[in-house]
Amino acid sequence: MTTALLVIDLQQEFARRTAAGLPRSNPGAEARITELLGLFRARGLPVVHVHHDDPDPAAPFRLDGPGGQPMPCAAPLPGEPVHVKHGSSGFVGTGLEAGLRAAGITRLVVIGAAVNYCVDSTIRGAANLGFDVLLPADATFGFGVTGPTGRQHDADEVLSVILGSLAGDFAEITTAAAIPARL
Repeated sequence: MTTALLVIDLQQEFARRTAAGLPRSNPGAEARITELLGLFRARGLPVVHVHHDDPDPAAPFRLDGPGGQPMPCAAPLPGEPVHVKHGSSGFVGTGLEAGLRAAGITRLVVIGAAVNYCVDSTIRGAANLGFDVLLPADATFGFGVTGPTGRQHDADEVLSVILGSLAGDFAEITTAAAIPARL
C-alpha cells in the first residue's frame, strides 16, 4: 500500500486568523504538521498539497493575495504536486484523484485546515473514491461556528464532532505520533 501525505489548505489566512486571536482547536497543530512533513520527506514518501483559490476576487483565500500563500510550516517543496481547488473538496475540479491513482497511492494521511470545511469534505471524497484515510487529529485544526439557531460552538467542540462523524466510515482517527509505525 502506497501512502501519501495530503496537506490541505495550510495557507496564510489561517495563520492571520490565529494571530488575530480567533479561538481555534489544536494550537500545537503546526508542530505536528512540521513533524509529519519531515517524516514523509525523509522517507521519500509522496507529499501532495491542496490549496484553496476562492473565485471571489475580494475573498481572503486568493492565491494572488497574501492570505492564499502557504503557511511556512507547510510550504511545498519543488516537485511536490499542488492541486488548486475553488470549492471545499480537494477532489472536485482538480487533478487530485488522477494524480494519486497515477502514482499508485491507495492510502492518505490527511492534515490541514479547516477541519469542519475542506478537511472534512476532502476526507469524505477520498473515502467515497476508495482511498484508505488516516487522520492524525492533532495535525488538523479549525475554528468555532455559529449554528443556525445562533448557538455558538467552540473550536474544540467542532473538532470533536467532526472527528466523531468521520471516525470509522470515512477515516481512522489517530495521532501524528502513531503515523511512523503505519508507514
